[in-house]
Amino acid sequence: MGLISRISGMRVRLRLTLLYGVLFLLSGAVLLTITYLLVEHGGSNVALSTHNTTSAGDESVSIILGETLPADARLTEAERRIAEAVQEQAVQQHAETMHQLLVKSGVALAVMSVIAVVLGWLVAGRVLRPLRTMTDTIQLISARNVHERLAVTGPRDEVKSLADTVDGLLGRLESALDSHKRFVANAAHELRTPLTLEHALLEETVLDTEATADGFRAQFKELMVVSDQQARLLDSLLVLATSERGLDRRESVDLSGLTGDVLQAAEPKARHHDLAVDADVRPAHVTGDPALVARMVANLVDNALTYNVAGGRVEVATGTEDGRAFLWVANTGPVVPPETVELLLSPFERLDRAAADDGHHGLGLSIVDSIAAAHSADLTLCARPAGGLAIRVLFPRAESRLEKAG
Repeated sequence: MGLISRISGMRVRLRLTLLYGVLFLLSGAVLLTITYLLVEHGGSNVALSTHNTTSAGDESVSIILGETLPADARLTEAERRIAEAVQEQAVQQHAETMHQLLVKSGVALAVMSVIAVVLGWLVAGRVLRPLRTMTDTIQLISARNVHERLAVTGPRDEVKSLADTVDGLLGRLESALDSHKRFVANAAHELRTPLTLEHALLEETVLDTEATADGFRAQFKELMVVSDQQARLLDSLLVLATSERGLDRRESVDLSGLTGDVLQAAEPKARHHDLAVDADVRPAHVTGDPALVARMVANLVDNALTYNVAGGRVEVATGTEDGRAFLWVANTGPVVPPETVELLLSPFERLDRAAADDGHHGLGLSIVDSIAAAHSADLTLCARPAGGLAIRVLFPRAESRLEKAG
């Protein structure tokens, strides 16, 4: 076990060299064994020629082949003794030949094994050279030069496939890093705006020597509004981070019940903006985090109410389709260019920048997208020709969710 542990800890090149050497040694030993057995069982033949003279005066020639003399061989006593001596000498010569074959074959195998190890070392180094080059390049890549790629050229083999896979990974890391940088910059900007406003209000209060109690009260009300906006922004950022991390809990959730509660809570805002809400809420059960699913429904409904027109409509529906639960929210509103629809899923993206004054920071749909991804649901956005958006969330089937949970 100790030897195996030491070998497994060796460098790949040395391990490949040992592997090549052992394979050559085993194959050479098998080949020599087969050759030795074939020669060993080849036998040794004795050839004996005799000349006999018949009564008619003709001469006959007898040739005897074989490892042993036949019993009916017509040989004189002298010829038989010569044949036996020749046979014994042939057996000894055969044994000596087999011994020499075994010794010389062993020496040849030992020499070729050394040569095989040397060649294996060179071949292993040649095979691993692209991997060493890739390793050196990857070690030099950091957050500052993540745009660099291995860019390995050559035939489409395993090394090229590995290099392309690493390049793809680096590309995804670069995109994620850029997205993270934009997110941090946008979050800092969104947080700096209310902080600046707070500082201005406090400074105005401190510098105003003639301020009255009513003035202080009015300033504090504005500060409370700004503080509420900061709290909502921080809460949205926390929900976004939580949903992107994945699900910590999975429960059976009645999507229709959650949607009904959200619509009931949104009735005052709908009346305030003179919006009609059409709801077709049917039973639809999903498996997931109830808090995140409720937040997704609330964000979609709030987005449909906020980005609307006076006297507009909001349509909400839940149900099942081919065994998959769905949530559908559509609204009237300003015309959304189709090419900008996907951008709305990015953090801090909104059609109307002035909407931030109402406490909306462009995180609603990005949170919906993250929650949908955490639940393996399909999120579809479609710009309506007359204005507004139609958003659909299609959850996976119950069996698919169970398999992923397991």
